[in-house]
Amino acid sequence: MYQAGRILSIFLIVTAATASFPAQRSPLNAPAEPFSIKRGSTFTASGGSATIPPNAEPETKTSRIAAEIREAEDIIARNYIDGRKISRAEMTESALTGALHTLDPHSNFHGVADWKDLLDEQKSGYTGIGATIANFERSGVLDTFILATFPGSPASRAQLRYGDKIVAINGEKMTGKASDDVRDKIRGANGSVLRISIERAATNRIETIELRRGRVAQPSIPDAYILRPGVGYIELSEGFNYTTSDEFDVAMRELKRQGMRSLVLDLRNNGGGIVDQAVKIAEKFLPAGTLILSQKGRSRIDNRVWKSANTNAETMPLVVLVNEDTASASEIVAGAFQDNDRAMIVGDKTFGKGLVQSVLDLPGNTGLTLTTARYLTPSGRSIQRDYTRMDLYDYFNHTENAAALVGSSIAMRTVTDRTVYGGDGITPDEKVKADEITALRTALIDPIFFFAREVVSGRVVGLESYSATTVTLGKRSTPADLPSTEALKSAFLSYVKKQGTWRFSDKQLTAEAAFITLRLRYNIIMASYGVNAAQQVVTEDDPQVAKAVETLPRAGQLAQLAAKQRLNK
Repeated sequence: MYQAGRILSIFLIVTAATASFPAQRSPLNAPAEPFSIKRGSTFTASGGSATIPPNAEPETKTSRIAAEIREAEDIIARNYIDGRKISRAEMTESALTGALHTLDPHSNFHGVADWKDLLDEQKSGYTGIGATIANFERSGVLDTFILATFPGSPASRAQLRYGDKIVAINGEKMTGKASDDVRDKIRGANGSVLRISIERAATNRIETIELRRGRVAQPSIPDAYILRPGVGYIELSEGFNYTTSDEFDVAMRELKRQGMRSLVLDLRNNGGGIVDQAVKIAEKFLPAGTLILSQKGRSRIDNRVWKSANTNAETMPLVVLVNEDTASASEIVAGAFQDNDRAMIVGDKTFGKGLVQSVLDLPGNTGLTLTTARYLTPSGRSIQRDYTRMDLYDYFNHTENAAALVGSSIAMRTVTDRTVYGGDGITPDEKVKADEITALRTALIDPIFFFAREVVSGRVVGLESYSATTVTLGKRSTPADLPSTEALKSAFLSYVKKQGTWRFSDKQLTAEAAFITLRLRYNIIMASYGVNAAQQVVTEDDPQVAKAVETLPRAGQLAQLAAKQRLNK
């Protein structure tokens, strides 16, 4: 009870202090480490400070407010019908979350687990066993399965394989649980041991093994390879963390060594991260003096301008892939390239987050992300969508209702005098819709997985060549590797009809033949070579990627024209 009240009291002090004077904050998407506020320490800023005494609650208005909230919780606990079951910590967390969400959708309170996840993301890793897991359902029963492991991870050393079912963790059954809940059970303190019961895909036998959790790298760039002769592809999908710029340099050197002369940079599904790292990525392609980003906040300390200092910027043609989950720091990169005409943007309209959050540590291993500034692209546009007239569900899920409530767009001009718009994300130069995941395709994913599980375990007669008795993690797949043949597809159709668990008409299966073929190969490659090789199968069949490759010559011409415009100025 005291801890919840303590967090609330300090939260009120911090928010009151930040409303009065600018703090030495660490923006989520910013250069500095988060600061901590502890009893006996001073939260110092330009213009003043707020001190928390070491042994007592501060005699301030905020402490009185916290005391009143604690009293209200006491009354609720004594009188509510299920008062004995009330979690005061959850009540406090809900109160703080609700208060912050009245400000904007991105200011948030983070409990212990969420706070650890956020900090882990910034540090390019987490503590666990190093396995990719997912839910699949059969006959109304939901289970969690291993899809792949990472080289050198605890899961890899324990020889966990594609299709192994997670039965129990530390004696607790996992059937019926969402994969996110199973993940939370798997993760824990570095060096700690967990007992995991696995139903092996190869034998259908249950084994209980002990794994020691370890640090698992989660790089910003999961993969980079030569997509076509001379065309490099870098997937920057896991946010911008403290190692992003260094990872990018390594990928560029290797792709150049392999003959890269132009680049497709994939920012799809990149939800953002550290601003300075986004700026560094943009700077690699923008010549010295080029404006990358400006930031405007409530106080002078939050007003900043970032310009490139790169006297040897890359000049190769560049196309950037985006979608509606491209947000925040990744939109900074896309906006900097689009406004400066350095790259062409291909895909779907981006999320539309133009707010910068500061990261504040709180006691009890919790924290806040508090909006303290807005950023503007080089042309001066804010890409932040209007959130004042819609609820959080509509805002985060891009519903039709949210689209109808978006305000009017603001027209701005690029270096070569092209028109771009603010107020609703970044509109691609080439709009290309991703392949739609329809209800029918979603329904097909489960039987495809269970069939592939049988195939790679060597239990389908005539398809023994697909069995994954050994796994070669990290191998780069080629079109000739484990192709999806007519025999494989026919065997799948027979499997679906024989099982009787899934109901599809012949017309439906015929209509989705291409999707079935692709997903079968995706799963078999996953079992044999791991996550990156499987994702490459999907990428090489992606219409947005194909359009990006097609657009590269135009992107090169646009960049050359922009360079001439700068020289003429």
